[in-house]
Amino acid sequence: MSEHVAVIDIHSHFFPESWPDLSKRFGTPDWPSIRHLGAGKAMIMVGEREFRPVYSACWDPDTRLAEMDRDGVDLQILCATPVLFAYMRPADHALACACMFNDAALELCARGRNRLKALCQVPLQDTDAACRELTRCMKAGHVGVQIGNHVGDRDLDDAGIVEFLAHCAAEGAAVLVHPWDMLGGERTARHMMGWTVAMPAETQLSIVAMMLGGAFDRLPKSLRICFAHGGGSFALLLGRLENAWHNRELARGTSEFPPSHYLDRFSVDSAVFDERALRLLVEVMGEERVMLGSDYPFPLGELRVGKLVRESRTLSDAQRARILGGNAERFFGLSAAHAVSN
Repeated sequence: MSEHVAVIDIHSHFFPESWPDLSKRFGTPDWPSIRHLGAGKAMIMVGEREFRPVYSACWDPDTRLAEMDRDGVDLQILCATPVLFAYMRPADHALACACMFNDAALELCARGRNRLKALCQVPLQDTDAACRELTRCMKAGHVGVQIGNHVGDRDLDDAGIVEFLAHCAAEGAAVLVHPWDMLGGERTARHMMGWTVAMPAETQLSIVAMMLGGAFDRLPKSLRICFAHGGGSFALLLGRLENAWHNRELARGTSEFPPSHYLDRFSVDSAVFDERALRLLVEVMGEERVMLGSDYPFPLGELRVGKLVRESRTLSDAQRARILGGNAERFFGLSAAHAVSN
């Protein structure tokens, strides 16, 4: 590539360095907290249970920017980790958390030398409150919203969630869908299979629910929505889904068209960790609907952001440029000059 391509990582996470004791504030147990261990390391706790080890890249912009420089990343879009969503709590508690962490995200971005942007979170269990918080955040400087892929038994074709997504389209807010609260229970509790097996299944379930549940038929085409982790297992199993739609009326749900009709209604990130999977993803989704996403700075993310796309032997330079940054510029409404400014 003869000229500099804006490299934009659309899927990265943060935690604030500290936040108030939520269990004390709300009078209920098992809220997330952070326990600092020294030397830039910390443990995220859920109540008294250890949830995830993290390090200073989560809260320190200098660490983050240094590692972005190491990996050749110009701009990163950050969002909260789903453990902070509080979807199963009272809506007013989830709203208070959303406001707290949304403001913290913007504070981190303000120290990021114009190279960090934020997605907000919302209390998705309450449609009206979620819409209000999204509007507040878009006015405050967020570039979109991250949502979990379900709220309890409510999937993304639920009427209230579809109403929220329509509001996102009206506000011009990009949407990143992140799996959480994974299916499988005890069967996937071993060997991190909740992350390696159930998480991709959750994402596929959400895409299929939007298709077969008629959500894409009801939503405006102006909605910009992206599914994390390469859309989970969706691309590999599209043929099975398509075959079922054409051969069993029961498998069509309320959708007006077969599943392949809706491929131009959403995007996915590139966090698939395998060149063969990336090649399939581009073939199924189209090069214009895949964006660089790393899951940084977690150990199950891409440890050298962009390595898979840069070193792919099957992508053309034009495809590589689109996936590394061009698609994200359009999806999030970023100018090329802004994307590469330091």
